[in-house]
Amino acid sequence: MKFVLFYHSLVSDWNHGNAHFLRGVVGELLARGHQVDVYEPADGWSRGKLIAMHGEAPLRQFACRFPRLRSRLYDIDRLDIDHALDEADVAIVHEWNHPALLERLGAYRRRAPGLRLLFHDTHHRSVTAPDEMARFDLRDVDGVLAFGAAVRQRYLDQGWCARAWVWHEAADVRVFHPYPELPAQGDLVWIGNWGDDERAQELAEFLIEPVRALHLVARVHGVRYPAHALAKLAHAGIDYRGWLPNFRVPEVFARNRVTVHVPRRPYVRALPGVPTIRVFEALACGVPLVCAPWEDVEGLFRPGRDYLVARDGADMTRKLRAVLQDAELARSLAANGVETIRARHTCAHRVDELLQIIGALHPTMAAWQRAEARSRLAMGVTR
Repeated sequence: MKFVLFYHSLVSDWNHGNAHFLRGVVGELLARGHQVDVYEPADGWSRGKLIAMHGEAPLRQFACRFPRLRSRLYDIDRLDIDHALDEADVAIVHEWNHPALLERLGAYRRRAPGLRLLFHDTHHRSVTAPDEMARFDLRDVDGVLAFGAAVRQRYLDQGWCARAWVWHEAADVRVFHPYPELPAQGDLVWIGNWGDDERAQELAEFLIEPVRALHLVARVHGVRYPAHALAKLAHAGIDYRGWLPNFRVPEVFARNRVTVHVPRRPYVRALPGVPTIRVFEALACGVPLVCAPWEDVEGLFRPGRDYLVARDGADMTRKLRAVLQDAELARSLAANGVETIRARHTCAHRVDELLQIIGALHPTMAAWQRAEARSRLAMGVTR
């Protein structure tokens, strides 16, 4: 099949965690013999910020690391929709796009009944900024891919769409896997962006203070850290390292003995059970993980086996100490996390789910039938 994907950015992961999942899905689709065209806006903020702060070198590094992944830059006022969607079977539009793009794609969809048009939401704005999301006209969309059950339900309850499916993020295990040969150089690493003070209090309680109390050798990677946040890290003895290319995350995890997950407040309070990509990344890489409170209401993981959950800052300190002092506990958490990811949460699993959704929308489509046959062969299914 031919997939045309409109996303914020394939090449830049600066303050753009969805790039990991997008790259993994595109790579998996290509590996299965599909054609994939990815479009990203020429004026996208992630790519623009990356170039402004680090020059063109990260784009060249991306091309070397992912030689099969390419994107096409477009200007929304000049984009030739008919050309972009020529012979396309499936088009997916990410929610970090301008509503005008979806309007134009919807108009094309009305003229092309064989196309399946899907909208992909991987953010909390359906709850925290509903007016923004209501600007998207989903009348011509075949359905919404929501990265959690709470997000899916929000779309249905608001009447924004008639059909929606849960399509969680997942780990690209071609990139995210353990590196046991790399020796540990530090105690703890946290990889995440500061953002808009959505978790400033939580980071102080579940990251900064436990590191200070335990005198850990710790480092932080991420962007958008204001001066007061950097001062807090420095006061706790935490080494701030700035932006880290996403494909280098596995080796950084491998060189540290533990990591933590501190979810943003909107996910904990308004969208329970929706894990961000950071959970999948840590577990896939086999680094022991201790989480600030969040409830896995969808049963994606095995809390207590795949990772530990701390009730408060004092409990986080106790659990970090336990993981660092108990080698068997650390080994068990690492092994269990990798096991769960590989069994349930890889980008290959998500492509299987996507193809099933497409099949349900258009089960007689010849391209779908060919794709399904190829997928079954790839998975060793003969019936």
